Amino acid sequence: MAGTVFIRSCIILCLLIHTAMCQECSQPCDCPAESPLCPVGTSLVLDGCSCCKVCARQAGEPCSFLEPCDHHKDLYCDYGVLSDTETGICMAQEGQTCDLGGVIYRSGETFQPSCKHQCVCMNGEIGCVPTCASNIRLPSPDCPYPRRVQIPGKCCEEWVCDQIPQEDTFQSAMAGRSIAYREITDQSVQPESARDNCIVQTTEWSECSATCGMGLSSRVTNDNEQCQLERQTRMCMIRPCHAELEKDIKRGKKCVRTPKSQRAMRFELSGCQSVRLYKPKFCGVCTDGRCCTPHATATVEVEFRCSEGDTFRKRMMFIKTCSCHHDCPRENDIFLASHSRRMIGDYDNDM
Repeated sequence: MAGTVFIRSCIILCLLIHTAMCQECSQPCDCPAESPLCPVGTSLVLDGCSCCKVCARQAGEPCSFLEPCDHHKDLYCDYGVLSDTETGICMAQEGQTCDLGGVIYRSGETFQPSCKHQCVCMNGEIGCVPTCASNIRLPSPDCPYPRRVQIPGKCCEEWVCDQIPQEDTFQSAMAGRSIAYREITDQSVQPESARDNCIVQTTEWSECSATCGMGLSSRVTNDNEQCQLERQTRMCMIRPCHAELEKDIKRGKKCVRTPKSQRAMRFELSGCQSVRLYKPKFCGVCTDGRCCTPHATATVEVEFRCSEGDTFRKRMMFIKTCSCHHDCPRENDIFLASHSRRMIGDYDNDM
């Protein structure tokens, strides 16, 4: 009897929600001229009518048909929490929690371990984006000795210009190298652009931030029209999570170094999928304690399409060969950019 009452209550609740949905979408779309500006880490999604773009509601926030939850973080709107059938609370799907420094975060929960990083827990994995600008300023005639300083009361360092050199002025990824800006001795000769007077310098790509699944890799370069140092990022996938690569190890061997995907696959990023199918190579595993990491890679532009119809392009690392060694990165370290291992033969490719 109690089960029958519960089922009837669920049916009535669904009918009420469906009726509200039909009423909400009965009018023509009337959206603002510009999409809203969402906070860092918050997705821009279509409302329930697939009409206007709105900032997705986050875990623990009120949600409705026109204010959906962030499905990129596996959040859903639970209408059973509140008595108002048209309003719910964003809840996370069943997923593994994350442990960072002894603090447990739910899957789908957004948090800031420091003022310089915004992080999210997604099914046991932590991903972070910097909240401070990572631009690096080069010396120039109007600012010959730039340096970063910490402003009291502010989280992020800011650039200031000195006219005379200070001790430890340059503490960047380009320290120890020759200055990438050349003074022009002949004042009568003017360069056509900053690039004509630029000595191109580029650091190595950092190691992928995830040992499995999608991660990030970055580098610093001034290979642009302004000859300004900038931080570039690319997506990377060393191997799929939960892949049983041990079965590919041949008899008498201890490692499978660079296995290739047998079936064409689409890459997934924040709920979006790559437009093209790929058969990428991955780094394998060993049975003797060694780990396998990329040795030679290529950087390719990959186009993604989201369920809302939007498309975007991202640089992505494609593995050519891997090497197996004992110099292994620390597990679950979300700041693996500090752990660097040189890769050779990397180049940009449009494929």
